[in-house]
Amino acid sequence: MPEREFKRPVGIMFNTDRMSGIDLVDFAKRLEDQTVNTIWVTELFGREPFATAGFLLARTESIRVATGIANVYARDAVAAAAAGQTLTEFSSGRFVLGLGVSNAGLALQRGHVWEPPVKKLEMYIDSVRYSQITIPGDQVTPLHVAAHGPKMLDMVIPKVDGVSTFLQTPAHTQNVKAQLNSSTELNVSQMCLLCEDPHEARRLARKALAFYMTLDYYHRAWRQLGFSNPDFKNGGSDVLIDSLVAWGSRIDILTRIDEHYSAGATEVVVIPLNPEGGSHPHWPLINAITE
Repeated sequence: MPEREFKRPVGIMFNTDRMSGIDLVDFAKRLEDQTVNTIWVTELFGREPFATAGFLLARTESIRVATGIANVYARDAVAAAAAGQTLTEFSSGRFVLGLGVSNAGLALQRGHVWEPPVKKLEMYIDSVRYSQITIPGDQVTPLHVAAHGPKMLDMVIPKVDGVSTFLQTPAHTQNVKAQLNSSTELNVSQMCLLCEDPHEARRLARKALAFYMTLDYYHRAWRQLGFSNPDFKNGGSDVLIDSLVAWGSRIDILTRIDEHYSAGATEVVVIPLNPEGGSHPHWPLINAITE
């Protein structure tokens, strides 16, 4: 494949909660200089994502900042709508409101009772859409929602500006794209690992996927792609691991990214796994896919 065909902008998602504030700003500015489209700010049990997004938007000039994802159990819909509209106003339209239901375990850790996820998210989306937020300006905050299962996709597609998928294959990207209208964006998160040793790459990939490999709703999604119960045992089969994590050389990783774009992704959101671990992303990987 000609090199020029690989020149597609990407988004970057990375848990920055362990970075200092100074390092976080440096991270954002470096990504902006390398023409990354979007920084996706995670929400776990560290920094508050809307506050972090505001901090980054105030210190950058052109890069988009998105919550990826803001947990709907963490705040009510009106609060999320107000935060989104405020950041959109102050950044001249560079903020993206990314929402999701997360999972039952994380909801329980926050002290909430898990509710049927499709209904929970439907009510939340509707509340965000119909909230009367009285602030200056008329810019609308783009609303992107995490979904990969058929019931969730059926519900969210008519209601949102973008769909975000996680831990899925290019075949899944193609299936989702076929359901979207022409104006709905499709963000595809892709774990990437710049490591050419198969044994080491799969060891690190299994470590990164260990939590998700325990979640039944991912098993259901992967079964729809042709995988079965044996693929979910012992940290995941080689075939499943290789399908979910793009590892290898620069060209190997760019090829997987391009497969998602060819399947219909609007933005491939790279999760840059660092072979050495730690609180910082793997800059050789980021440089390799953005140079």
